[in-house]
Amino acid sequence: MKYKQILLMIGLIILSACSKGDDLISVENSINQAANRKATGSSANDLLSDVRFTKMIIEVVYVEGFEPSQTSLNNLKSFIEQRVFKPGGISIDERAIPSPNKSKYSIKDISEIEKKHRKHYNTEDRIAVWAYFSDGKSDKDSEAAETVVLGTAYWNTSFVIYQETITNFSNSPLKPNRSLLETTVMTHEFGHIFGLTNLGSSMQIDHEDDAHPKHCDEENCLMYWKSESGAGILNMVNMSAAPKLDANCIADLRANGGK
Repeated sequence: MKYKQILLMIGLIILSACSKGDDLISVENSINQAANRKATGSSANDLLSDVRFTKMIIEVVYVEGFEPSQTSLNNLKSFIEQRVFKPGGISIDERAIPSPNKSKYSIKDISEIEKKHRKHYNTEDRIAVWAYFSDGKSDKDSEAAETVVLGTAYWNTSFVIYQETITNFSNSPLKPNRSLLETTVMTHEFGHIFGLTNLGSSMQIDHEDDAHPKHCDEENCLMYWKSESGAGILNMVNMSAAPKLDANCIADLRANGGK
């Protein structure tokens, strides 16, 4: 089977602080929802350190049939535990929601889904992260340019995984194991909300790829752009584990309160 070369984009959209209409406080729960609707990377220190938050909860929401594997979620939790100080622990809350019944989703669509369905927001001692697994594609996919988007970090504690697309590009000949691909995309997006690269966790030495901003210039690093390419996907076919952060990215996280 001939493998069509497709640029697989692990996306990053930096949204500024929420609009006036989003500056909401839930009367029922007395939670400031706006605290979880800030620019990507702006809560890196809160995620990494225990100065303000000693616990973390990851809210994994998916359309039924598009859930991530348990192996991928275990890998994500392990990745986070290796990098953060959360003595109160890290928990994952999973649940399914009805399909929004769209074939393609814009980031605005995704953010509206989050506003409607998100349950966990920051509390006094616990920071909350939203991870949504979509049953449709990104509206940034381009058949003409042969590009697709696998995931996007779009707020300080929010990212989307385009699970339909991941399903299409895994678990078949010349395509990687699905859990491996899921793990790669999830940890890459978490890297962005950790403030990598040059996105909220200051670089200790310059290692941002000038040609691919907000990505590491080390080709073996999780945050390297080539992991988003068709060639990168082909390289994953024989891999047994997702790429890891390189020494420079780890140094940036440590300098911003992480391990």
